[in-house]
Amino acid sequence: MTIRPARANIDPVSAEAPVPDTERVIRDEDWYGQDLSGRTYTRYTFLDTDWTEAVSEGAVFDECTFSGVRFNASRHTGAAFTNCTFRRCTFFDTRFTECKFVGSLFQQSAFTLFEVTGGDWSFVGLPGADLRKATFDGVRMREADLTAARLEQASVTGTDLSGAMLHGSRLAGADLRGSDLSSLDPLTVELAGATISLQQAAVIATSLGLNVE
Repeated sequence: MTIRPARANIDPVSAEAPVPDTERVIRDEDWYGQDLSGRTYTRYTFLDTDWTEAVSEGAVFDECTFSGVRFNASRHTGAAFTNCTFRRCTFFDTRFTECKFVGSLFQQSAFTLFEVTGGDWSFVGLPGADLRKATFDGVRMREADLTAARLEQASVTGTDLSGAMLHGSRLAGADLRGSDLSSLDPLTVELAGATISLQQAAVIATSLGLNVE
């Protein structure tokens, strides 16, 4: 049996950001508008760094820690942020296209006008995250932790949520059409006003023990 570590935005978090490698720390740097395409960083820690309007294509960040980093208006395509930790970061008008975030964890971060298109976000930790009006389109989010996440008015379309942890999540008014809802327990989430297809309705009805003919 796999035991998941406790990882909730709403839990107390140490004031100190984890530093995988003390010799690989980038602190208080201004990367405004920089092109990070093709760069590779492994076990780096980015502290209070400004990535506003930065762009990256094919960049790789593995086992990195981002604390207090501003990703505002940045654009990332085909980049990999695997097994990373994002703490107290801001994502305003941030877009990720066909990016890989497998195993990454977000804590106490702010998401406004947040948009993800395609890519693999499996095993990502977004517990308690405020993702209201965010967009996830065609994203692979298998076994993602969305416990108690706020997704009101969000667009989560064509997304693979198989095995996802959705207990306590708020999906009121969300567009969920085309997404895999097989892991959704309608008794433990808020679904009022959400938009789903007839096929998805049948899946939910079946989870409630109803016979669909």
